[in-house]
Amino acid sequence: MLSDIEIAQSVTPEHISAIAERAGVPEKYLEMYGSYKAKVDYNLLLDEKHEPGKLILVTAINPTPAGEGKTTTTVGLADGMRKIGKNVVVALREPSLGPVFGIKGGAAGGGWAQVVPMEDINLHFTGDFHAIGAANNLLAAMIDNHIHQGNELGFDVRKITWKRAVDMNDRQLRNIVCGMGGKAHGVPREDGFDITVASEIMAIFCLATSITDLKERLARIVVGYTRDDQPITAGQLNAEGAMTALLKDALKPNLVQTLEGTPAFVHGGPFANIAHGCNSIMATRMAMALGDYCITEAGFGADLGAEKFLDIKCRLADLKPDAVVVVATVRALKNHGGVAKADLNEENLEALEAGLPNLLQHVENITKVYKLPCVVAINAFPTDTKAELDLVEAKCKELGVNVALSEVWAKGGEGGMALAEEVVRLCEEPNDFSFAYEDDLSIAEKIKVIAQRVYHADGVDFTPAAKKEIAQLEALGFAHMPVCMAKTQYSFSDDQTKLGAPRGFRITVRKAKVSAGAGFIVALTGDIMTMPGLPKRPAAERIDVDETGKISGLF
Repeated sequence: MLSDIEIAQSVTPEHISAIAERAGVPEKYLEMYGSYKAKVDYNLLLDEKHEPGKLILVTAINPTPAGEGKTTTTVGLADGMRKIGKNVVVALREPSLGPVFGIKGGAAGGGWAQVVPMEDINLHFTGDFHAIGAANNLLAAMIDNHIHQGNELGFDVRKITWKRAVDMNDRQLRNIVCGMGGKAHGVPREDGFDITVASEIMAIFCLATSITDLKERLARIVVGYTRDDQPITAGQLNAEGAMTALLKDALKPNLVQTLEGTPAFVHGGPFANIAHGCNSIMATRMAMALGDYCITEAGFGADLGAEKFLDIKCRLADLKPDAVVVVATVRALKNHGGVAKADLNEENLEALEAGLPNLLQHVENITKVYKLPCVVAINAFPTDTKAELDLVEAKCKELGVNVALSEVWAKGGEGGMALAEEVVRLCEEPNDFSFAYEDDLSIAEKIKVIAQRVYHADGVDFTPAAKKEIAQLEALGFAHMPVCMAKTQYSFSDDQTKLGAPRGFRITVRKAKVSAGAGFIVALTGDIMTMPGLPKRPAAERIDVDETGKISGLF
């Protein structure tokens, strides 16, 4: 069996200029990065008026070690829609280098449903993440320089909230002491690093609607506080202009293609467990402008990715989805039902029935909380039995939702045609899309609504520190912002061991902070790491390159 990288390398992509022509991108807006990738100038959205296409969100059940295949389904669905004659453009997130060399793997799809060039996309690509890291660290350097030069703004060095960033899993950098070496080398203080995708600049980058909006958001970043708890912003440091200069080219969406030549924008990549988990608004709007259908995805399970896509991204960008696809596998559902990974190949209807509530709760959230039409895509595995597939279909039909078998990993677009037909049908249905909560609720009330309506928790407990922080944020005028929950991706609860659809639990919020530039409040539950570490056997050990420059071992 061919690996993902071997499949990708077996196909000769079309020249990116041909893909741009297929997408309807005029040549003057195209900035080519070699033969197979390009940036598209965001002025296209200002200069060319397009009727926006239908917006389709692909989300999933809570992830398991068995895998779900959300990106693979997104890509295969797009190829399937193109096979049935639809004008479709994909919008995906860029992968972070950290997980590529760690354990999670890439974000270019898999099998015969991939975006290419997958090696470039999974590694440096067009340099967007490097630009974001540079802007993040420029701001960090300006903070410490300001303090070194006299601290006119009155930073309390114990209350600096801005960290440095690097796009790599490196636990050693989570907590550091910097400024050592004497008076000439800065002010000694505690500091730390986040992975680049956890930087607020990544969230800002993905939520910005123009270069002007980007600059204004960067200026609003709260980087620390004075001794009397007054916020200090990047704008007060006069940092936003230089940061925007570093990001001006990165803000242009990246155009690539699927293995079957469907245009795809891959742009931006915040994590969904600590940020909002969606590709950039710029890329989504460009895909909607150029295609009759835009297919996009949100990270991790629907309790994180879809909730944030709908409650944060759609709210801030004034987007209204037309249909939602919830991806699941029989194997993953059996895992939610208590079966160990080693035993997932055996038919087990009892375990499948025990795990199905996870899928059904996600589906019901989409249809009842957000009032959107939904289809379940079962990402097919050879070990799935007819009895198992029939059980999933029967349970979903009880909720009035159809199930489509997705065979895109093995068959590419041909294996996604049945799913494509159902998605096209759903897009023609009227919907009453609504948010889970309204803007005028307090921060605590918004958190409670998400916990109770989306997670199905009994309630929320706030630590004394979180209560104090929420009160401070409301006093500073941030209560109107949506909430971004930082929570484990593995469970509806804040305990990753509670699989399926748990009941009788409460969510504990231990900390709250403002991402004023991004425009949301982050509520932290559990022990969410903003800087991952490498596993015992990192994927980096298997990656190599030969004398011709051909990469191997990359999935």
